[in-house]
Amino acid sequence: MALEFDSKTPIYQQIAEEIRRRIVEGELHAGDQLMSTTQYATTYRINPATANKAFSELTAEGIIFKRRGIGMFVTDEAAAILRSEGRQSYAGERLAPAIRQGLALGYTPEHIRALVNDILEEK
Repeated sequence: MALEFDSKTPIYQQIAEEIRRRIVEGELHAGDQLMSTTQYATTYRINPATANKAFSELTAEGIIFKRRGIGMFVTDEAAAILRSEGRQSYAGERLAPAIRQGLALGYTPEHIRALVNDILEEK
């Protein structure tokens, strides 16, 4: 993972997003242990509090959990939670604007459905 220190996205969010990506792509599985905050700090030359902030965000989302004195682990529900969020995000950020644009260009809802069906049949 490469952190972009010049990015507008805070470092803790970059860490959290990378962990989410690794779970969705199957690199991390339920029960897998994450690096400790100290390991993140050493590896990426960041403050341990930055890694801890990423962990806190993921814990609040139900993506990871803490075993006191042992470390942070991926929850059993993490992949399902992230896939559900990804679907909702895709529909809202990509699919809906494309449909609105098609309607604005004069396509009827029936024509849009037919186009979507054609695309689905190509797979």
